Amino acid sequence: MTSPEQRMADLLKTFGDPAACTAHLLCDRHPADAVAFTVVGADLDGHDMTYGELRESSARMASALAALGVGPGDRVATLMSKSAELLVATLAIWRTGAVQVPLFTAFAPPAIALRVTGNGTKVVITDAGQRPKLAAGPDLPTDQPWRIITTGPTEEGDLSFAELLAGHPPLDEAAVVGGDATIVELFTSGTSGPPKAVPIPLRAVAGFAMYQEFGLDHRPTDVFWNAADPGWAYGLYYAIIAPLALGLRSLLYNSLFSAEGTWAVLSRFNVTNFTAGPTVYRKLRGTPAPDDVRLRCASAAGEPLPADVVSWAERTLGIPVRDHYGSTELGMAIANAWHPALRTDLKPGSMGRPLPGWSVTVLREDTNSAVAEAGMPGRVAMDITKSPLMWFEGYRDAPERTAEKFSPDGHWFYSGDTASRDEDGHLFFSGRSDDVILMAGYRIGPFEVESVLLEHEAVAEAAAVGVPHEEHGEVMEAFVVLRAGASSPSDPDALAAELQQLVKDRLAKHAYPRRVHFVTELPKTSSGKTQRFLLRPRQVSSRTR
Repeated sequence: MTSPEQRMADLLKTFGDPAACTAHLLCDRHPADAVAFTVVGADLDGHDMTYGELRESSARMASALAALGVGPGDRVATLMSKSAELLVATLAIWRTGAVQVPLFTAFAPPAIALRVTGNGTKVVITDAGQRPKLAAGPDLPTDQPWRIITTGPTEEGDLSFAELLAGHPPLDEAAVVGGDATIVELFTSGTSGPPKAVPIPLRAVAGFAMYQEFGLDHRPTDVFWNAADPGWAYGLYYAIIAPLALGLRSLLYNSLFSAEGTWAVLSRFNVTNFTAGPTVYRKLRGTPAPDDVRLRCASAAGEPLPADVVSWAERTLGIPVRDHYGSTELGMAIANAWHPALRTDLKPGSMGRPLPGWSVTVLREDTNSAVAEAGMPGRVAMDITKSPLMWFEGYRDAPERTAEKFSPDGHWFYSGDTASRDEDGHLFFSGRSDDVILMAGYRIGPFEVESVLLEHEAVAEAAAVGVPHEEHGEVMEAFVVLRAGASSPSDPDALAAELQQLVKDRLAKHAYPRRVHFVTELPKTSSGKTQRFLLRPRQVSSRTR
C-alpha cells in the first residue's frame, strides 16, 4: 500500500508540473469507457456519462468557446444546476485554459453581478430557468461585455448550448497551463466585508485528491455521492474536481433537496460512500430510512456536527458520520478520516486531526505561539512552512484582506476560526471569529445580508447573526435600527416581512433572516464596529417577527 506521504508527493508533482494540462489530468488520461458521473434526475432516472463522452462533448464546447474568443486566463461563469451540461461546460472551460467562475443557482442578480463584473468575464453559461437573473437592470449593465449561452430556450442575442455543441468540431488540443495557472475563481461567502475572489490554481487539486482518497476513502468500488452544491467549495472540490482527478465515478442529483428524495437516491443507486452537510443528516433523521441503504462511509462538512447525529447514524445506518473541516482557501485540512491508514476512534465533538500535508496549530489570541494547555481554545492556524499542500496565496485585487489572513513573516495562515486541541491531537471547533453563519450547510456572510437590508429606505443600521436551530443547525436573525421617522412603523410585522422579501429578491432565497428584531441601537466597539457576538444571546421582546 502506498503511504499517504508518497501519494502526496506524487500528486504534488503531477498537478504542479509546469507542463500540466487541466483537461488531460481531469479527463483525457482516464479510460474512455469508465463512468465519470451518474446524473440523477428528479424522477430518479440515472444517466451515466463516461470519460470518453465527457471528453468528446467538452472538446466540442471548447471549440465553440474558442470561436467566441475565450482563451487562457479568461473568465467564464456558470449559472447552472447539477447537470450533464454543467460537467461539459466546466471541462470545456478548462480545455481552453480559461477560468471557471461558479455561480450558485440560488443567487439573486446583485450577488451574480458581484462575481462577473470587473473581472473580465467573457461568457456566462446559464440554464434557461436562471436566464432572467442576467437581464440588464440596476445590478447588471445594459451593454453587457459577455456573451450568454443558454442550455434551453434562448432569448434574442443568446447562443444555444445544444446548437453550439452540435455545430462545432472537437478542439484539437487542450491548453497546457501549468500547475500555477488559475482554473477556478470561487468567491468566499463574505463575513467582515464583501465576498472575496479566491483564485484556485491547478496544483491545488493535489490537496483535493488527497482528501478524496484519504479523508473520504473514495475507492474504485464505491458508489460515491457528495450532496453539496458545486456552486460552493465543498461541492465543487469534492463532487466534481477530486473525483475527476482520481478517475472515479461520482453521482450528481439534479433536483431540489428533500429527505425522501435523498433516501431514494441512496437506496436506488446503492450508494456506499456519502458526504453532505450536517443539516442533510438532521433532515434524514426525521424521516424513515429504507431497509436497503448500505453505506460504507458517511461524512459531514460545512458546519459543526452535533453528537446526536453521530449516534443516530450509528443506530440507523450502522456506521457513524465522521466530521471534517476546511475552507474555501484551503480545501479540507482536518478530518476524522475514513482511510484505514489514518482512521482513529471517534471522539464526541471532535472535527478530527490534521490530514497529511497540513500542519495545524492552535495559537494564543495575543501571540503567534501555540496554546500550551489541552482543551484551551485558540486561533486555528496553518503552519505554511510545514504544509506542502498549502496553495492559497491571496485574494484577487484585495491586498489588505489578504494581509489579514497571513502573519507578517509569512509563516502562518489564519483560518479565522477558533478551536481547542486535546492530548491526542484531536481538534474541537469552538467558534468562528469572522461571524460566518452556517445555515443548512450554506455559508452566509452577514455583510451581504446587512448590505441588502440597508438598501431599504427605512433602515439606518443592520446586523445579521446566526442562532442555534434544531433542524438547520443555525438560522439567521437580523437586528435592525430604523431611520428617524420610521422608528415606530404602523405595522412592524409588515415591515419585517418586507425586509425578508428584499433579501430573498436581492441576495438569495435561502439567505433571508428568519426573524427581524427592531432595536434602538446595535452594540459596538469604541472604534464603531458592530459586536455581533453580543446579539446572539440577546432577548428582544418588542416589535419582533
